[in-house]
Amino acid sequence: MGLPAFKLPEKSGYVSADDYLAIELDAETRHEYANGRVWAMAGAEMAHNDINYNLNQVIGPQQRKNGCKANMSDLWVQTKNRSGYLYPDTVVVCGTPMLSDEVKPRSLTNPVLVVEVTSASTAERDHYEKFTLYRRIDSLRQYLMLSSEEVHAEIYTLDELGRWIFTETRDLSAVLDLSSIGCQVPLAEVYAGVELERA
Repeated sequence: MGLPAFKLPEKSGYVSADDYLAIELDAETRHEYANGRVWAMAGAEMAHNDINYNLNQVIGPQQRKNGCKANMSDLWVQTKNRSGYLYPDTVVVCGTPMLSDEVKPRSLTNPVLVVEVTSASTAERDHYEKFTLYRRIDSLRQYLMLSSEEVHAEIYTLDELGRWIFTETRDLSAVLDLSSIGCQVPLAEVYAGVELERA
């Protein structure tokens, strides 16, 4: 039987990466780790899963032509200096995956694209804390957030000068340029058949 929850130090609330890994491997539910903080991952609503599934259906055939491969939800991503262990909704690697050997299941260290489907309860963390960790990964070229509450896509793209360029759209006729993996994604296909989580 797995451990029911993390036991945090009473004074600081800080959890070391080693302690997190030791507990996570035996836990019944998944947890994410960021800079000494740990939080449990709640189950996703249907809209969240539908958006992520639709996205993967669109990028699947295109990305394979460029030697890339997407994984949904269960692939662990390790950020620089072990500051984060996260489970993106979709993560894409191009070429040979680089996996950490410190524990099994092994965590990916060289994603090119990370995708998070946001909700009211996760949007702030996805926008700030998690993106801060993701963008420290040397291989990362794009970070895409898709809202499960409205038609809304936000993309951060790393340019040739090392700047993160932000673009967004709420236009259902828009086509997302996922240049990092050579994919063009019609937003209408991502949201096709999705019953949005209206607040």
